[in-house]
Amino acid sequence: MRARLRPLLLLFWLGLVYTVVSLPEHAVSLSETVAAKMEESGISNPVTAVLLNFRGYDTLLELAVLLAALLGVWSLRIASVSRQWNPGQVLDTMSRQLVPVLIVSAGYLLWAGTNAPGGAFQAGSLLGAAGVLLLLCGWRIDNRFIGLPLRLLLASGLGLFVLTGVALAAADGAFLQYPPSVASQLVVVIEAMATLSIGATLAALFMGGRPGEE
Repeated sequence: MRARLRPLLLLFWLGLVYTVVSLPEHAVSLSETVAAKMEESGISNPVTAVLLNFRGYDTLLELAVLLAALLGVWSLRIASVSRQWNPGQVLDTMSRQLVPVLIVSAGYLLWAGTNAPGGAFQAGSLLGAAGVLLLLCGWRIDNRFIGLPLRLLLASGLGLFVLTGVALAAADGAFLQYPPSVASQLVVVIEAMATLSIGATLAALFMGGRPGEE
């Protein structure tokens, strides 16, 4: 098996060497191009403008990869939601103090992402941390929300992203190319939904399997 992989590894290594050698001596900077198009993005923060507008495909694929990873974990086993946990007084007290702070901080990072460092992935990571802390304290999803509601929440970020792109393509013929007049509103809505789905996905990944009864 190893002998069969050696030619492929050699070709891969040669491709990397060729890529590095063929790089230009002076890298072309796109900062000026981004600065010139900031008004069209509807956002004052260049990082968010690049990730959600100019290179929206990258963020779309990142959400797809995150959801695919969760589906892979869910396909392996079922995580019980009825197991009893005894977190202890220290962890229980800490969770009661930290979870509200994490939720408020996530909301701030989401809102600040339009004109300062922040955005959906940072805010979603904080929500995911809050979910992990709750799971460590024994909190589990109610049976009423295990099925379709949970799946809709997990897929909402990617789904809204795709639906927005399809609607824009049908209206203007360009996928994920936001009209300047509504770009800011669309980005905020997409980021808000992506924050919720990212946080839920990270917490669900920590659970280690598809939630279900024993």
